[in-house]
Amino acid sequence: MRSEWPLYEVFVRGKRGLNHVHVGSLHAADDEMALHHARDLYTRRNEGVSIWVVKAADITASSPDEKDPFFAPSGDKVYRHPTFYDIPDHVPHM
Repeated sequence: MRSEWPLYEVFVRGKRGLNHVHVGSLHAADDEMALHHARDLYTRRNEGVSIWVVKAADITASSPDEKDPFFAPSGDKVYRHPTFYDIPDHVPHM
């Protein structure tokens, strides 16, 4: 039997409307304990409105070394880029 608790990655959203940001890691026996420990460790001064905890073993990510080959296929799909039509001046954030 393993004697070590699983590692969790912690993400906190500071204010409504913002993205969750990775703030650190912790070990916990289960998801509920991880959530409570994350609250105690990373939001002591009321700086968060939402917390996500994810087992590190459940995260699959691309490698920065693979950036060019991994994302290259999207570059040849010109329909993903707004170059075929004019964006009106009154449309914000485009």
